[in-house]
Amino acid sequence: MKPERSFSRFSRVLANYFDRVSAFQPNARLYLTSVILTGAAMGVYRLLFNFYVLSLGYDEALLGTLITTSSLTALLSALPMGYLVDNIGHKTALIIGTAVLGLAVGGMVLFPSALTFVLMNIVLGLAQSLTGVTMGPFLMENSGEKERTYLFSFTSGLQMASAFFGNWIGGYLPTWISTLQGSTPTSPSAYGGALAAIAIAGSVGILPLLFLRPVKIARDKRSVFAPLAYFGQNSRLLGKLILPMLVTSLGAGLIMPFMNVFFRNVHHQPDPVIGAMFAWGSLAMGIGLLIAPPLADRFGKIQLVVITQALSIPFLILLGFAPWFAVSAAAYYIRLTLMNMSLPVYQTFVMEKVEPSARATVASLVSMANNVGWAFSPQISGWIQVNYGFQPAFAATLVLYILSIYLYWRFFWYPLGKEQVVAPLPATLKPQ
Repeated sequence: MKPERSFSRFSRVLANYFDRVSAFQPNARLYLTSVILTGAAMGVYRLLFNFYVLSLGYDEALLGTLITTSSLTALLSALPMGYLVDNIGHKTALIIGTAVLGLAVGGMVLFPSALTFVLMNIVLGLAQSLTGVTMGPFLMENSGEKERTYLFSFTSGLQMASAFFGNWIGGYLPTWISTLQGSTPTSPSAYGGALAAIAIAGSVGILPLLFLRPVKIARDKRSVFAPLAYFGQNSRLLGKLILPMLVTSLGAGLIMPFMNVFFRNVHHQPDPVIGAMFAWGSLAMGIGLLIAPPLADRFGKIQLVVITQALSIPFLILLGFAPWFAVSAAAYYIRLTLMNMSLPVYQTFVMEKVEPSARATVASLVSMANNVGWAFSPQISGWIQVNYGFQPAFAATLVLYILSIYLYWRFFWYPLGKEQVVAPLPATLKPQ
């Protein structure tokens, strides 16, 4: 009987899952198609860009500066972008943001210099801010309560799954390009050619966005200072919602932008191996994101955040300090999946906590929190790596991640509010 009951429960969960996914609206499906296309292109970019810069003779300190530049730009422009999105609409914002991403990557290939890299990373930061601020309100506007958590997780999950193919191809793309050029796979021309190819391919992601239909929702006209007014009126709630994300971003910015450099310099792995690692890591993370919604239904959104991120801590230790590549690589996959699978669930939680007219403002603040760490930590980490190696950066990340997990628990689980009550699994799962 026990196996039969387990199978029956699994069948109910699976049927419920497909029911939620089938409820996705046409706009959501078009957006997901664009996410798949651009996600694959950005997977190649994230794998190869650091190597491209290093191949030109620059060091990790410049990499830190470039990551800081794009993230600081995204941080400073988040509130203005929220106001802009309210005025130009989600469709226009997504199209512009996606187009500018491709132009920024192309600019860095056509004019490879430190100054161009800095300028194009400013443009890249503006595009990332625009698309990032738009995503949350767009998904809320094009989903019902029934499928909302699933849509948020599917967006991130498909992005990661498509990055799997981007990372995989990216590991071999410089070799293919160098064969055509008659150069070496680690030459600037091979990396530049690969990045130029994905800049062109990524522009295809604009096509599905052209068919988005406007959603008519009553909106109040807002002044330029409306975001600041909303923050002042709801500072306590917003502080609790955003502070844990801020602390997490400070830790993530120390190591995550440099994982490809870490595996090359510390474990001496070649590009194809690192590309394959990033590919399987993206796929593992994508799977984790896709299974997160039913787990959130079962255990609660905040419970899922706290438990999965806490479980990732031992694997972060193994990743950063294990002397064996196989152990470090396995820890990389598990940590990546556990730490990130609940992020869209928490984003849904945040969006549900604020009124519809304030979502663009709150999305701006969330974007700012996510970019603070990536704006400042990479610069610090680049200097640490040049002078002391990776281990101090991993140690600092470990402390910050533990602090952020405590804040999630203290702010939202410990008080045992209505949204924290864990219900038993019913025959038909109910969304939180």
